[in-house]
This record gives sequence, structure tokens and C-alpha cells, in this order.
Amino acid sequence: MDRRGFIRSAAWFTVAGSGALVAACGGSDDFPPSGSFRFPHGVASGDPKEGSAVFWTRCVPATGTAPVEVRLEVASDSAFRELVSAVELTALPAHDHTVRAKVTGLAANTRYHYRFRAGQDFSAAGQTKTAPAANTTPTQMRFAWMTCQDWSINHWGAMELLANEELDFVVHLGDYIYETVGAAFQAGAAEAIHTKISLPNGIAAGGGAVYANSIEDYRTLYRTYRGDMRLQEIHRKFPMVVIWDDHEFSDDCWQDHQTYNNANKQETARRRNANQAWAEYMPVDWGDVSFDLNKASYDNIRIYRDFRFGTLMHLVMTDQRLYRDDHVVSEAAYAQLLQHDPVNGDDSVGARYFVPQPLLQQFEDRTAAALGRRPGILGATQTQWFKDTMKASTATWKVWGNEVTLNRMWLDLRTQAPAPYNQLYIVNADGWDGYPFYRAELLGHLKAHNVRNVVAITGDLHAFQCGVVYDNQDPATGSPVAVDFVSAGISSSSFYKYLRAGAGTTPLAPLVATPQTFDGVMRMQNPAFAYADHDAQGYAVATVTPAAFTVVFNKVKPLNADGTKPAAPLARRTRITLRAGSTSPQVEDNVS
Repeated sequence: MDRRGFIRSAAWFTVAGSGALVAACGGSDDFPPSGSFRFPHGVASGDPKEGSAVFWTRCVPATGTAPVEVRLEVASDSAFRELVSAVELTALPAHDHTVRAKVTGLAANTRYHYRFRAGQDFSAAGQTKTAPAANTTPTQMRFAWMTCQDWSINHWGAMELLANEELDFVVHLGDYIYETVGAAFQAGAAEAIHTKISLPNGIAAGGGAVYANSIEDYRTLYRTYRGDMRLQEIHRKFPMVVIWDDHEFSDDCWQDHQTYNNANKQETARRRNANQAWAEYMPVDWGDVSFDLNKASYDNIRIYRDFRFGTLMHLVMTDQRLYRDDHVVSEAAYAQLLQHDPVNGDDSVGARYFVPQPLLQQFEDRTAAALGRRPGILGATQTQWFKDTMKASTATWKVWGNEVTLNRMWLDLRTQAPAPYNQLYIVNADGWDGYPFYRAELLGHLKAHNVRNVVAITGDLHAFQCGVVYDNQDPATGSPVAVDFVSAGISSSSFYKYLRAGAGTTPLAPLVATPQTFDGVMRMQNPAFAYADHDAQGYAVATVTPAAFTVVFNKVKPLNADGTKPAAPLARRTRITLRAGSTSPQVEDNVS
């Protein structure tokens, strides 16, 4: 018997080498009877490497909260006759009965089957796939990316479509949960099976909104979201590479600060609770990155990391929330300029959204003087890691898992609108546009070192976009260094709908009279766009070959007027092809 496959541990993360032979675990009389344990949130795999993968489940006793002895089985066949590894684990209440194990020694570019067993109860059987070997060049790889799956809005029909794709893996770019319940932006209808969430220790934020605060609040959100069978099916079928954005902690957050009002209140304990719940529920390789509950600060977790898929593709995942500086235009300072309440007021419009460009420049200079450096998003250590990783990559395609938009989104109303609206606006200063010097410096590094075939896959915006990214914000003088593909959210309200509601009856209303009007204005004023649809939900699929990076945007229909999910969710597919060596994406709309 090869004992390498048997590692019994109550530790939160276990690394197990694969074993050629695995012994049986005794007769059925040794186990508690069937029905003693449940796997209510399915199974998941993640962080695929050429010789390893991570496997996850949550196993709870049918009654009580006692620890549960769980066995992971990984096999080369769906009948589990050819086991390659078995790992003994303990699901502890201290980690909400979640377990995960990294199994090493697996064959490259190989599909495996896995399941968990507790007593005589079995989980669903999942499948995963390892990455191609480092010295090989796959002829093709296919992956999807998804983002922004608000439980409280719209429907999750996009997940049904995604689960039926033929994919090597899935990337999740954040907003896996939304920390608020009943917020103003969640006022629309949701499909009937998505009932209202009740947070056990939630804190009222005004206007009927409640936000997660305790570890039990955040766990409640993950349990609820992961309770949807469509999300479970995606996890069951595909290994997932996961990063977070803001809503895993707090909307538009930076470090351990929330931005619900102008105070930008620091909430270290809440940030740590959010970190822990994310770590418990995501199939992440903690042998590759780090999580330390004994570290008292908010940055007790490090999740940026990279993945290689032979010589074809290098996937670089960044964390754009935990280390970022405050938004360049301070809400409190901006409120004081307007004689608004600098603590309890909300001046996000003007400070984070629709920011006058001269004001952004003024505040960036002021912040740089105070910090002794220009404000940025990735933090010093991660910035250097990103530069070094991109510079050293020899893969054909360098794919950047990027949470917030790189595409320029400016709106020049200096000659079109009456005062005080006659401004050149930065539409979304929560994205890279809001940190112009840092953005230019980072992209200038790609240009200086001739890093070619850089593709950003992006979320957050609730829109489909494809645009050429220049090392500065003027396409007339800048050099193209990347192409940014932005996917709409799975269900969250579209960026256009937010703008239409915000414009109201102001002079900005004609710009958002229809989605087509707004798309047209943005494309006219931002000529680097190859495609834009700001009123959308859906997901994106990439087909990667040595010759081309091809993306299909899958747009889904909204919720029916009667509150039901559309029986056939797909509304439209748009294919965009980027040839190797090119920064000129080619668009084909309404493809089959």
C-alpha cells in the first residue's frame, strides 16, 4: 500500500501527493449510516497547475455542529475504480465545515474526477483538468470568465449557458457575492428562487440597506449564493481561478475602508471577516499564496498569483482592492469644497464617478505631495511582481485577470452642456482612469520592455467592452500596449441603467436617452473602443490559439416583465478576434 495518498489532517489546508495505490477504508459497518452528513454546497476545484489542483467542499452533520471526517477521492475514471489519490480531512466548525486539499503529482493536461465521502454519504462527483506541461504548446484552449453575480437582481440564466460550454477552466473576476441586501442599486426584481437574504448581524446603512459585518454575515452570503444549483454546476464541471473585487468586502472599497459615505470609515475587523469567509469558500491554492488568521492587520491574506498553460498562455491575476490607495479625489475634501457634509454625506458622484478631469489632476498632485509618490492600485510589492512577471513571460499570450476597466472612458461636455455640466469628465474614477499617472507608468513598462500580445480580461463595469489600451490616454500620441475585453455581469444591473437613473432630468439626460445613444457617444469620444454595449448581462468565452485570441460576448435577456426567468436566456453573441502580434480587434456581431 502506498501511504503517500493518505494524509489525515485537521489543518485548514492540506497538500497531498498522489499515490499509485489506495487502500480501502474498511467495511460499511465502520461508517455512520447514510443520511448522517450533507454536502449542501456541492464541490469545487481550482487553481489548476500542470501537476496539481485544489479540491473543495463543505460537509455538515445532519444534526449538530461537530467536526466531520471527510475523505477526498481523485480518480482517472468517472466510476472511481482507478483512484490516483485519497486524502483524509476534517471539516471543522471553526472554518464553517469547509475543507480543501491540494493534490500534487497529477499528470499534465489531464481530466480527473473527484468526490468527497463522509460515512456512507457521498458528495456530487466533480471533474477538473490540469494545465498543459510547461514545454508544450496546446493547439487550442477555451476558458470563460464571469463577474458581478448579484443574488438580489435579475436572474442567473447566464450560468445555465456557461455550464453547457466546453471549457478547460473558468476565471471569476470578483463580485462573487454582494455584501449588501436591500441597497438602492438592488431595488429591481429578482427571479423567484432568489429569496431575500437575511444577515444575522448586518448593519443598517440607510435607505433600507443592510451590509455584512460579522464572519457569520459573510458566510451566510457565500452559503446562499453557493446554494444555487447553477453556480454549483459550474464549480462541479470546471476548475476555477478566482480573484475578488470590491463587493466581497464593501462597495468601491480600498484596503480596509468602506465608501458608503464621505467618511471612508476604516473597518479592519470587518475586512478580516470578509477575507476569512472568501478564503473558506474559494478553491484557492494556499500553498501558492497566503492566509494567516494570526496576523492582526487587514492584509492578512495575499491572493495575487499567476498560472502557466504551456507556452500558449500565461494568466496573471492581480488584486486591485487590498493594496490600493484611496480614490484620488477624497470624498470628504470634495464635500467640503461644495459645503456638503464631509462625514455622513455621499459625494461619490464628482469624487469617484463623473469626476472633472482638472479636479482629478489637482487632487492627484496634492496626494502625490502628501504620499511622496503617485497614488496607485496594486501597491509597491504587487506592482513590482506584476512588472517582473509580465517582462519575464515567454508565453504567446499574456492574459491579465484585471478587475476594473483599463479602457479610457471620458466624456467631454465642455461645448455641449450648460454650466456647471460643461466639463471634461472621467466617467469612472474607481477604475484605472482614476489613477492616471500610475496607469501610464505601469503600461509604459509594457511598452519599454516590448511585452507583446497582452490581453486584459476585465469585470466590474456591468457592460461589454473591447478597446485598445494605450500607454497614455491620448490615442493620437500614445502607443497601443494591450487590448481590454470587459465582460458584463452575470445578473447585476447594467452600467447604463445606473447612469440613466442618475441623470434624471438633468442636462445629462439626453446622453442616456437610449442605450444606443450612450454607446454611440462613448465610442465617438473614446476612439480606442472597438465595441461597447453598456446595457447588458452575460459572460465571455475566450478561444486561444497560437494565432489568435478570440472572445465571444454572450449577452442574455433581462428578467421577464412578470418576474420570471426567460426560458431561452441567450439574446446575442458577439465575436471579437485579435490576431497574434496585432492590437486591432475585429468585431463580428450577432454570430451563431
